[in-house]
Amino acid sequence: MQNEPTVRLTAVRRLYEVSARMGAGRSLAETLQAVVDGVVDGLGFGIAVLNLRQPDGKFEVIAVSGSPEAREALLGTVSAADIFDAEFEIADVWGGLRFVPHERLPEGEVVGWVPDVPISTDPDAWHPLDALFAPLHSSDGALVGMLSVDLPEDQRRPGPIHRELLEIFATQAGLAIDKARLTDQLLAEKARLEASETTFRLVFEGAGNGMATIALDGRDAGRVLRVNDAFCRITGYTPEQLVGSMLMDYLEEENAGQTERELDLLTAEHKPYRFERTFRRADGHDIWLGGTAAIVDQGKDQPRIILIQIDDVTARKETERELQHHAAHDALTGLPNRRLLQHRFAAALQRSRQSGRRGVLLFCDLNHFKQVNDKYGHEAGDQALREIADRLLSAVRSGDTVARLGGDEFAVLAEEIDGADLATLMRRIEESVNRPLEGIDVPVTTSIGTAVVSPYTADLDELLRIADQEMYQAKQRSRS
Repeated sequence: MQNEPTVRLTAVRRLYEVSARMGAGRSLAETLQAVVDGVVDGLGFGIAVLNLRQPDGKFEVIAVSGSPEAREALLGTVSAADIFDAEFEIADVWGGLRFVPHERLPEGEVVGWVPDVPISTDPDAWHPLDALFAPLHSSDGALVGMLSVDLPEDQRRPGPIHRELLEIFATQAGLAIDKARLTDQLLAEKARLEASETTFRLVFEGAGNGMATIALDGRDAGRVLRVNDAFCRITGYTPEQLVGSMLMDYLEEENAGQTERELDLLTAEHKPYRFERTFRRADGHDIWLGGTAAIVDQGKDQPRIILIQIDDVTARKETERELQHHAAHDALTGLPNRRLLQHRFAAALQRSRQSGRRGVLLFCDLNHFKQVNDKYGHEAGDQALREIADRLLSAVRSGDTVARLGGDEFAVLAEEIDGADLATLMRRIEESVNRPLEGIDVPVTTSIGTAVVSPYTADLDELLRIADQEMYQAKQRSRS
């Protein structure tokens, strides 16, 4: 059974994943559906229903996920503004959530859709008539909707971690809905040319995210025409520095022609385009900007402009990179793990098939390492593994991959090598690993088996099996 820290870490990762998908919505409708899909896909509930609060105070079911029957029964239904008041009077308050246990419901006809699932006698089990609600609020605290969830994946009433996860998600969902609604309104009004310049300026300047207009046509194409205060705060530049400058001067391109290709895509599809780009701040530091760009037609004989909205997403990008690194590297030594080794092997195999040159996979097993753990403890053993990992890195050639397969087993992927060069590499590895470990008198050595990476290689598992067999034979010969 997983301990609480592990459960919490898993929960936070799931929250991050579903929140990222929710934040990627480019319109109000996409954001609403991303909210309910995120609850079902990542938060461990079988059904999610979102009631959006309308200007007149009534609630309309806009998005449903997890059950076609629930979607058919509920989607589009409109309820009175006080629909939730009676239930909340008998509900348990779980932080920002409201839980209505079935045993407190008054006798009579049940309002709404009820899942057809078996009823458990366990008092902590989830009952089909139980209800859990998460009110959704905008950044100024206004109620924008109500999220209701049903059928927890473990079929039990949610515990503290599950509740906290849903409450955090609901907070982010409310902000995302509020932002998507503002974005829809702004782009729709500007696209239809129904808003006056005064209205546009008020929305433009008052928006919490950075906004700018860029010339699309004419001799000023690519130049910044207008920026709001939030854009200046995010980028560190003053309006005087930005207006009239070329936006391209601040953007970093991941590959040649990136901006030109994105602009072609924007003009071809005639709909808002979502982007994430590296931007050079006024202080010289690079940050990640995420946002949308939309073409605005200002009318007959008027040049078109691009309206962009940005947010600083540097923290999210750094978190993504950290998660990607952890997913592909061994937590103890920092070496690539089997997953990353598989990725690099696939690339090496493709290059081998193109060039005809061969490589080698080396399987390295440590001898007597169990004695280190038995005599000095696992902390000393872990330190020894880290030291051996460093030695392996210093012994191989530039471009070779050293990976930890687990325990005291390592692998080295060396491309375009054979004969004397391979013998030299193996000797360097053995000499590096076989040196005495600091503070440890156990003679840790390594046995190495090899397998050839050729254009006819089947897969990594087969190579590892061959190299493992050769390593075992080398170890037997050494003992003899």
